[in-house]
Amino acid sequence: MNQTLDNIVSLAKQCQCGHHHYDISIEQIVVSHEAFNQLAAYLRYKQYKKVVVVADNRTFTAAGRSLCDKLKNESVLYTVCLIQSDENEDVIADERAIMQVLLETPNDVDAFIAVGAGTVHDITRFSSYKMKVPFISVPTAPSVDGFTSMGAPLIIRGVKKTIQAQAPIAVFADTDVLCQAPKAMIAAGFGDMVAKYTSLADWQFAHWMANEPYCPLVYQLTIQSLNACVDHMEDIAAGNEKGIHVLMDALLQSGIAMLLMGQSYSASGAEHHLSHYWEMEFLRQNKRQVLHGAKVGVSTPIIVEHYQRVFWPLLSELKQCPKSMDETIWERLKIYTDSIQELLESLPSPERIRAMVEKVGGAVAPQQLGIDPLLVERSLKEAHRLRLNRFTMLYCLNECMLMEG
Repeated sequence: MNQTLDNIVSLAKQCQCGHHHYDISIEQIVVSHEAFNQLAAYLRYKQYKKVVVVADNRTFTAAGRSLCDKLKNESVLYTVCLIQSDENEDVIADERAIMQVLLETPNDVDAFIAVGAGTVHDITRFSSYKMKVPFISVPTAPSVDGFTSMGAPLIIRGVKKTIQAQAPIAVFADTDVLCQAPKAMIAAGFGDMVAKYTSLADWQFAHWMANEPYCPLVYQLTIQSLNACVDHMEDIAAGNEKGIHVLMDALLQSGIAMLLMGQSYSASGAEHHLSHYWEMEFLRQNKRQVLHGAKVGVSTPIIVEHYQRVFWPLLSELKQCPKSMDETIWERLKIYTDSIQELLESLPSPERIRAMVEKVGGAVAPQQLGIDPLLVERSLKEAHRLRLNRFTMLYCLNECMLMEG
């Protein structure tokens, strides 16, 4: 993976898309059986003497304890912050968890080590950023693509907000730990990659309609990661080392692509907005949370179906500019009508996406996750408001094309 990282850095320097690319601050990425040994060597190289290991009870059992034994043998001073779960035994990336980490962290700490999946990383990412201290990523499951990104999706006063913080300075993923991850978390990682079908389509659309920053290199890195997962779907479904390695590499590369842009355009579209909307509703109802990747694995075919069933026919009938629509948007819709149709036709069918997710053991229907049809219908009308600065096709449909009722 280090060679891939070097190649991406080189390609970014040569990129002529015209948009600013952020520096990749990640110094090393290791996905191997020797990850923890190499992490210890990295700490010696950086001359870090005191670190804080952030985990939850599950991830500490899965990897944190053995990592701490390694740190002890290397005479690295460490403290452990076990993030407390809520009454549903869920760890939530919210104000309470962040405050716990900040209160339990010594002032003279050299670095944080995030041991866990997406939530633990988001909490650590933001806390380390606020303390102006670097953090190191130790994924315990190939479940999300946010390990290498700088964005931290947090729940602030019950609302999901993605706050730009910082990327890890290094990633050390032990393949033994990853292969032992629950099957549901592996399926969630695959679901997060399948979501790129609609996130990339929304990004291309936003570039046409609203001049949102667009980079062919970032697009190519993301689609390459997606295709690798689809091509190795059998191995991922089997949970063998080859499949887990491919999935983990794809998730890391997708995160690096986001890091280059400094935003999640390539990896988060309307399908993620539905997922965030459902998550907030579950919090309001005090229900147990569902894995992020499981939700987007379900929401992606819903968005494809919605775009093909509602958006495209409505666009075809748009002969004149409605009073409620910005004339510039209407003109661009007319100019790009054929391109939008080609974009939608290029997407796999909802049935095909569901078959892929089901193949790796993921849920394919909202009801399997405890999400009722009324919540789905409401989210299709309201979820875009979570990111009003993101011009998805769902945003356009609800804010530009249906305002006259």
